[in-house]
Amino acid sequence: MSPNNARRTAPIVAGVVGLIAVALLVVLAGASPSDGDTASSPLLGRSAPVVQSKTLDGTSFEIARRRGSWVMLNFFNSTCVPCIQEHAAIKAFVDAQSTSSDAVEFFTIINDDNDNAVRDFFRANGGDWPKVMDGDGAIAVAFGVAKVPETWIIDPNGFVRMRVVGAVKKGFLEDRMTELHAQFEGLSQ
Repeated sequence: MSPNNARRTAPIVAGVVGLIAVALLVVLAGASPSDGDTASSPLLGRSAPVVQSKTLDGTSFEIARRRGSWVMLNFFNSTCVPCIQEHAAIKAFVDAQSTSSDAVEFFTIINDDNDNAVRDFFRANGGDWPKVMDGDGAIAVAFGVAKVPETWIIDPNGFVRMRVVGAVKKGFLEDRMTELHAQFEGLSQ
């Protein structure tokens, strides 16, 4: 190819690549969350990994201190489109839990994000539950998080009971907790 042909072809190729990228972003932004998919993990049925960190407001966080309660960890990034899409469903779940006699303790695990961006997101979109910092990614690695969003459910004895990959729709977490409560009661009898 002559230098003149290469100079004429380069802008065309760049334009086509740019159009494909824009089309992909439009598809991703318009995609609706799935119902959430549970996934296998070597952690299922085992003790939850040791997690020690600080919340965004500076409070100490240790997962071992949560024993006696159902715990849900939602790995989140403020620029993640599926995380943004599932936020209303998560907020509705946490709001409903506030009136439950056996409420799930819900924590957002901040995955590869800027603290101020996370604060801005929750200020704009609501959600007053604790946000746990994972600056070095140690929590995500311990749980084997492939990509955000992922939600993990830990029973009152500290055992991992469920891994949910992808965004969830309203009602999904409520349904999973109903199932897990019934299983847990069967295990403890």
